[in-house]
Amino acid sequence: MELPLNIKKLSSENQSKATILAFALIPLSGFATDVYIPSLPTMSRELGVSDLQVQLTLGMFLISYGVAQLFVGSLLDSFGRYRIGLISLFVFALASVVIANTANIYLIYLMRIIHGITVAAIVVSKRTFFVDVFSGDKLKNYLSMFSIIWATAPIIAPFVGGYLQSWFGWESNFYFLAVFAMIILVLELSFSGETIKQKMEFSFRKIASIYIDMVSTASFTLGIVMLGLSYGMVMIYNMTGPFVIEHHFGLSPIAAGYSSLLLGGAVMVGGLLGKATINKPFIAKLSVNIGLQLLFVVAMLVSVNFVANLYSMVFFAFIIHACSGYTFNTFFTFCLSRFPKNAGIASGLTGGINYVIVSFLTYGVIALIPAKDELNLAYSYTLLIGMSILIMFVIVRMNKRNLQ
Repeated sequence: MELPLNIKKLSSENQSKATILAFALIPLSGFATDVYIPSLPTMSRELGVSDLQVQLTLGMFLISYGVAQLFVGSLLDSFGRYRIGLISLFVFALASVVIANTANIYLIYLMRIIHGITVAAIVVSKRTFFVDVFSGDKLKNYLSMFSIIWATAPIIAPFVGGYLQSWFGWESNFYFLAVFAMIILVLELSFSGETIKQKMEFSFRKIASIYIDMVSTASFTLGIVMLGLSYGMVMIYNMTGPFVIEHHFGLSPIAAGYSSLLLGGAVMVGGLLGKATINKPFIAKLSVNIGLQLLFVVAMLVSVNFVANLYSMVFFAFIIHACSGYTFNTFFTFCLSRFPKNAGIASGLTGGINYVIVSFLTYGVIALIPAKDELNLAYSYTLLIGMSILIMFVIVRMNKRNLQ
């Protein structure tokens, strides 16, 4: 199927600029959650709702973001990336402005669902941009950079959000998101364009068969489960850490922002190590990584009896999050490169199932183990690390069976 003549194609002279813009949008999902993390306790107080209700704004985003990715990939493969991305950026900015101007928690839930859908379209379209434009080792190199670039959000966003909260109030976080989206929209109109070479026929039967083939590939599906468990550890802290820091330790939103900045750096460190060891034996490096996580979470559980303060909590969380970043980088690169002929669907399924797992898993864990103190955070980590060990055991068994 040929591209319609009225859709602007990406020109070769703008390819480098468009690549930078694509990388700039990869962390958007993180910005949409992490920038207002330091504001969660204030939002709960000023909106007159419970801590769990305001934490649900994160859950609403994660669920809609995850579910939307399950379907948006097929739309991008059938109708192209560029126009859908532009419309999504505009709607995302509009929803951000609505959130900043309402005190109705249910309207905020609705806008966060719209955030999730539009961010899914934006991020998946930019992941597929790289598969459209690059190939071979260059593509593999760019894919391995995704989790590293994505980790800039948990580094920068809470740091910025903590100061925005202290200076202008929680609403300023959503104005920040709106301005960011509009700036990128203008740059996209100026320098980017359509990258799909051949559109897939939009046939429900054909699309369904591709989905079934991907999901029934055990290595692909188990890889996504590992993504969900590794990112779930990061999100557990994001949803509970500010309450522990501000309520239990009695510190400010800026302190919460700095702590999230450090832990975002941990995810990036893990991603960088994952990229550096990209050619090392797959099972061996992941087994060592998860073993380190188990060792440090046990140390965290023991140390709480002797030392329990912000510094000890952030120290142990840093190591655990770095290991999570390593796991995430390794499996994300594997899953995205698994089905290059259907890059949009593979990207959508990878991100979609991952975020569905994360959203239900994290909300379930914090309902079971509330945001109270460092000990409860350690219990949450222990639960997810234990599940990761079980999945890795299945992967190792499958790998041995395939070698026989």
